[in-house]
Amino acid sequence: MRKLAETSYEGIEENTKYEEIIDIVYEACFKEENLYDCSIYISVIISNEKYIKEINSKYRNIDSVTDVLSFPMFEQDEIEEAKKNEEALGDIIVCIPRVESQAKEYGHSFEREFAYMLVHGFYHLMGYDHMNEEEKKEMRAKEENILKKVGFERIEM
Repeated sequence: MRKLAETSYEGIEENTKYEEIIDIVYEACFKEENLYDCSIYISVIISNEKYIKEINSKYRNIDSVTDVLSFPMFEQDEIEEAKKNEEALGDIIVCIPRVESQAKEYGHSFEREFAYMLVHGFYHLMGYDHMNEEEKKEMRAKEENILKKVGFERIEM
């Protein structure tokens, strides 16, 4: 299996469990979106609340903690061209304390919430958004498809 993500840590201890989930999720994402056989990769930063708040404030002018941030390197129509080179699709920052609290809030496992953040960030890098109902529906369908493939689908109570 090729390495699809470069993982770094900001204010959080390195954890092989995180990296295993990253590998599983991004293998499914890359295969689904026909990126697996090219040299594109993702930069993933596993962070604490302080770091993600600083980045959110600096780049989005939103002075608050969030769960995941995505910074795409390409517009959606540029991805096909980017596949020809060894380039980062973009950067994803995931806030572990928020993943932990949201998993409890939503009543599912840490692993499921973490996987969702990774998939959600990936589809933002791919040019998808959720600013209106139509966009949201399309993005959510893609996310749930991947989560189901990797065994983290939403379980309705």
